[in-house]
Amino acid sequence: MNILKHLLNFYINSSIHVALAVVSLAWITLIEYDISFDKNVLFFVFYASIIGYNFVKYFGIAKSYYRRVTNWFKTILVFSFICFFLMCYYIYQLQTNTLLCVFGFGIITLFYAVPFLPKDMFLDNKNNLRSIGGLKIYVIAIVWSGVTVILPLINNNYTVGVDVLITGLQRFVLIIVLMFPFEIRDLQFDSLKLATIPQKIGLKQTKILGVLLVIVFFFLEFFKDEIDIKKIIVLLIVSVTTLLLLLFSKIQQGKYYSSFLVEALPIFWLILLLRLD
Repeated sequence: MNILKHLLNFYINSSIHVALAVVSLAWITLIEYDISFDKNVLFFVFYASIIGYNFVKYFGIAKSYYRRVTNWFKTILVFSFICFFLMCYYIYQLQTNTLLCVFGFGIITLFYAVPFLPKDMFLDNKNNLRSIGGLKIYVIAIVWSGVTVILPLINNNYTVGVDVLITGLQRFVLIIVLMFPFEIRDLQFDSLKLATIPQKIGLKQTKILGVLLVIVFFFLEFFKDEIDIKKIIVLLIVSVTTLLLLLFSKIQQGKYYSSFLVEALPIFWLILLLRLD
């Protein structure tokens, strides 16, 4: 039992789970626009997500405690290096236009974690994008939307039109809602200076806002030129599941509620779509 728990903790802490969630959303985009499985872009997104998230999560730890790191951290570090080399292999398989987008999202991720502007402009002397009050959730939503919608389509020479923009907006809204359970959980830990949405408007109002955003997420689908009734049903199931995850979230939540269940939603969505084929 302890072995399974350690494996689950490694699976989550090494960012494999969140990377699978990101890949699932990218794959969903390919399915939605009838594009065949693109191994290169999906594997790149997977490995890049692991590198990006581990860099954001552990950059400060590695910088401050590099002389007394624990075994689990060393394991994650070695794993991340392996993923980095695999990412480098797949990045060379991508098209030039895709690489330009990758560079842009990579810069945002870098500035999200690394200090780059005068400290007096930021919170708690951490002069990066992550520490700007109220900005964190929107930076994450923009990067996820771009990586999971724009990257797969550009790499397959798909023209970005109105439907794609709507998909990007839907993805942005969904990520915002999926971040709410995390921000609710972190109410007991976060500095008030971070100005997260639950800190600013309260727990109840955050859930009400989330419900409204999920409604927007679902009904945006009907503004697209091409509508598939089966995919609409799947989208409805995903929307209802998202609402339940939001409504049942609380400050004192289980260890794996947000980090496993909430982040598993894109994987659940992908499985539903694959079952349609």
